[in-house]
Amino acid sequence: MASSFCIAEKSAGSYRAFALLRWALVIVFLWFGGMKFTGYEASGIAPFIANSPIMSWLHALFGIQGASYVIGVIELATAAALILGAVNAFFSALGAAMSCATYVITLTFFLSTPGVAEPTAGSFPAISAPIGQFLLKDLVLLAASLCLLLASLGRSRDRA
Repeated sequence: MASSFCIAEKSAGSYRAFALLRWALVIVFLWFGGMKFTGYEASGIAPFIANSPIMSWLHALFGIQGASYVIGVIELATAAALILGAVNAFFSALGAAMSCATYVITLTFFLSTPGVAEPTAGSFPAISAPIGQFLLKDLVLLAASLCLLLASLGRSRDRA
């Protein structure tokens, strides 16, 4: 079964390509995390939070803006761990794991957020532009996070 996942790309063992993933994720988390401290972003993510069985408690406990603040702090902490991970394998793995958790959670919004499926295009798997397509990018970000996590765990085992 593993041979069915063979790919054309081969690596000589360099971790340089992972630096691109790391710094791209850092930019995403700094930008998105910083935006969580604005009313614009808090109201933008409110429907995702409100409809999520995993995250709806944030609104009940902190309110819409407070929930956005909490998420922003977590996203900025993820960016910090990824930055520290450039020189420390533990923080690399921690930041990548936090990133993976972020995107696993946001991908669950496909199941809980109204408006993901586009009924005029035949419903699911046709996804709406404003909601479904916005969420779909997180699949690529999850893959990048997993690649960085696996590389980080490999590096920490190599150094132990």
